[in-house]
Amino acid sequence: MKNAYRALAGLISLGVLVQAMTIALGWFTALKDMDDGLVIDKNTDFNTGQMLHSIVGLMVIPLLAILLLIVSFFAGVAGGVKWAAFVFGLVVLQVALAFAGWALPAIGALHGANALALIAVAGMASRRAAASPESAPATEAKL
Repeated sequence: MKNAYRALAGLISLGVLVQAMTIALGWFTALKDMDDGLVIDKNTDFNTGQMLHSIVGLMVIPLLAILLLIVSFFAGVAGGVKWAAFVFGLVVLQVALAFAGWALPAIGALHGANALALIAVAGMASRRAAASPESAPATEAKL
């Protein structure tokens, strides 16, 4: 379970990296399309980068965060539940900031800053799991 914890936390960090790549792809594609004459308005469909950013951010990373929180109760990582809860809280905040950013675009800056906090905290959780000593079997722990 400790390896599952470490892998899930690492996948969340990797997911945030993918998010940065997909949003950059989305906006560079939008800029190129505008240079080519496309008018972007409320009727314009998301491009590939923007769509991938939405899927990873609204489905994949939240699912990984929920799984990390569940696994944290069984992984035997010192402080693992606390770090998984931090990760989960940052993911919830990230989704909330994304939706709030549609109403107030300046919140997008907080969305970006929170992404950096999320990648750092998920990376810390993964490193703590890797450094955590193997837990003793239940019978030895009672002695």
